[in-house]
Amino acid sequence: MSKNERQEVLRALDAWDRSVFREVTSYQSPLLDRALPALTTAADRSVIWLVVAAGLAATGRRRQRRAAVRGVSSVAVTSLLVNQLAKRLVPRPRPVTPGMPNRRPQRRVPRSPSFPSGHAASAAAFAVGAIIELPALAVPLGALAGAVGYSGIYAGIHYPGDVLAGAIAGAGIAFAGARLAPAAREPTRVRPPDPVIEQLAPCPSGAGVVAVVNPRSGSGRGARAAEALARELPDAEVMLWQVGTDLDDLLRKAADRADVLAVAGGDGTVNAAAQVARQAGRPQLVVPAGTFNHFAADLGLERLGDAIAAVRHGTAMCIDVDTAAGEFFINTSSLGSYPAYVAARKRRERRWGKGTASTLAVLEILRTEKPLRAVLDGRECLVATMFVGNCRYQPSGFVPIWRQRLDDGRLDVRLLEAGHRLTATRLVVSFLTGRLGRSRLYREYDPVQLHVLLPDESSPLARDGELGPGVHEVRYGKQTRALTVYVAPHKVGRRRRQPSVGPSNDKARGPAF
Repeated sequence: MSKNERQEVLRALDAWDRSVFREVTSYQSPLLDRALPALTTAADRSVIWLVVAAGLAATGRRRQRRAAVRGVSSVAVTSLLVNQLAKRLVPRPRPVTPGMPNRRPQRRVPRSPSFPSGHAASAAAFAVGAIIELPALAVPLGALAGAVGYSGIYAGIHYPGDVLAGAIAGAGIAFAGARLAPAAREPTRVRPPDPVIEQLAPCPSGAGVVAVVNPRSGSGRGARAAEALARELPDAEVMLWQVGTDLDDLLRKAADRADVLAVAGGDGTVNAAAQVARQAGRPQLVVPAGTFNHFAADLGLERLGDAIAAVRHGTAMCIDVDTAAGEFFINTSSLGSYPAYVAARKRRERRWGKGTASTLAVLEILRTEKPLRAVLDGRECLVATMFVGNCRYQPSGFVPIWRQRLDDGRLDVRLLEAGHRLTATRLVVSFLTGRLGRSRLYREYDPVQLHVLLPDESSPLARDGELGPGVHEVRYGKQTRALTVYVAPHKVGRRRRQPSVGPSNDKARGPAF
């Protein structure tokens, strides 16, 4: 297009712009004469959008707060770029309004250039930013932003082209922000099937219960648990495991003469007991006596009294167990630098809090640990650290804490990839903004099985807190609803199976699925 043709097009657009402006400003409506100039005044300095953001944040709901933060952030960036940069590049004078009705309230005409409209840009930026996080706001915020843009024309301070350019700029900045920091995705909430419940024979006095207790676990909680079990379940047999003796041998001897195999200790002790209970076909009672007791808490057994009440009532369910390289785990397994990451995070939690401690721990691992070249189900990548959970953990992100179900039939795979530009910086930003789950460096999915190949070097394989030897290949799999465990009564769903005979001396009986 030649210079003359471009000038002709610009003159035609300008003529159209002025013609539409005259039509809008000459329109007479008592209602609009009062409402729209007031709306324009309310949009000065983005006051109207700050008020809307405050209202959203005051609901206390997470998605509304995210919408408010993204909307205000979009307005801040837009105001800077439009008012301080764009207006200086195209210093278009404000409209002249001799034809406006005399009874319409006259607004003081700003001294800044007319193109593009700062009010329209801020309106579009806030509306689009908030809608990205909460699409349900599309109609009310879209209408309000449109009214703010139209009010600038109606009040005679902007041409239609100014408003259109401002709206495009504000919306574009909000969309660009969404590319840099994607909106949070709410998980699909599908109600899983009810758990498979087993009503075992009640053991009010502990008859048939053999408990293996690690008295050193939980800074002395194990010893106190042994005393409480002996007191509350007088007919139960309590066996103390001493460091240096064979734990697996002790558990097998206990299972041979038990109707219920109880265990009190840390994750490693509970894992070993679960494997023996599964092989012997005995239901397992987990007594919370470790430091964190994640597995017991997921069963609803947060206190010793919960475990005693469960075995007295006979409330049990069938749960999944996972395997890594043929070995059991009931909580988590990890490869790469995840064990070092957890240790580094725990060292800092008390001083810095979990969020900041997690950020610092990741930075330490990225600086000191060498990433692994891994092939995950045929896909090659550089892995900084990797976590595999038995069933899906909550919350999303790299600090999984609890599980709603222990029988959903899935693995929970979470990993951080290395080998990208500005990896550390991108991870810091993701942690601080709470958007690790949306980072392209982070992957989270829930397969039924997983094959991991490490072609270059081996990595220690951790299972339930116990660090094993280095491996070059790991196959993760599931044994669905393969272990019967006692649970707190409030964990039981409404659907129940027919009661089984309960614990007996039939040593060949497997768990009732």
